[in-house]
Amino acid sequence: MSPLAPAKLRRKRDLTPLFLLIPAGVVLLAFTGWPLVQLFVTSFLEFGRAQIFGAPPTFVGLQNYIDVLTDPAFWRVLGRSVAFCLVNVLLTMLLGIAIGVLMTKLGKGFKLLVSVGLLLAWAMPPVTASIVWGWMFDTDRGVVNYLLTQLTGVDYAGHSWLIDPLSFFFVATIIVTWQAIPFVAFTVFAGLTQVPPEVLEAAEIDGATGWQRFRLIVLPYLRGVLVILLVLQIIWDMRVFSQIYALQTVGGIASETSTIGVYIFQVSIGAGDLGAGGAISVILVILMLALSGYYIRSLLKQEES
Repeated sequence: MSPLAPAKLRRKRDLTPLFLLIPAGVVLLAFTGWPLVQLFVTSFLEFGRAQIFGAPPTFVGLQNYIDVLTDPAFWRVLGRSVAFCLVNVLLTMLLGIAIGVLMTKLGKGFKLLVSVGLLLAWAMPPVTASIVWGWMFDTDRGVVNYLLTQLTGVDYAGHSWLIDPLSFFFVATIIVTWQAIPFVAFTVFAGLTQVPPEVLEAAEIDGATGWQRFRLIVLPYLRGVLVILLVLQIIWDMRVFSQIYALQTVGGIASETSTIGVYIFQVSIGAGDLGAGGAISVILVILMLALSGYYIRSLLKQEES
């Protein structure tokens, strides 16, 4: 055998993963890359109702971005979206991790019961979940008002949960967190099964408390998983649309409760300004890419050190 043969074989093996990724890469470019290109191009055009009905679009450069960034309404919606995102991400991560740890302590029967409950919440379409929860918080016939009246003795009949922005986002947080917890819980549970039990047993013999074992042993093993979960939750909660829009149709005030996903819809479809809507979408994509890149780069540095 030629001395160069092993080197050629290694090179072929090194290229094998790249060839295997080609089909997925082509699909990703077709269904994600091309729409992003179109979105980016549209953000530099005057693309309103006239263009929707056939008029040629006009190139306006950065004017759409200038209009968006100088609009106080955009900054109010962005600030509201960031606050809503942070609350939901915090609750989802804490509760999801807690349930994931709990599942490792349950017997087979209770573990199956919890898993089925999580799957049912996860599988329910967001619009359906929002409508059902909206009925539960209904002003006149909602079960929440009835139970609060029975339990506290205070008359909650006729109390509106969606008319006030603060209570509106309280209901929205329940819906978003309720549907996001299963993904975090299942992922954390899967990660916990990879923690070597002998390491935990050795730490317990050495006198480490449960919290110390979790903080010093389990968390380092789960760091990569938790970073990915955190990035995904931030992306999903920043662009949440269905839950907010559905609650607004039930009884919320759109001007005071819109998040960035709903605001893009209102500007693009409601107001008919696809150019401005494209600019807002590009700004959101840039923010998400910057945030995701920061967390992933930090994770890679920690793994290399």
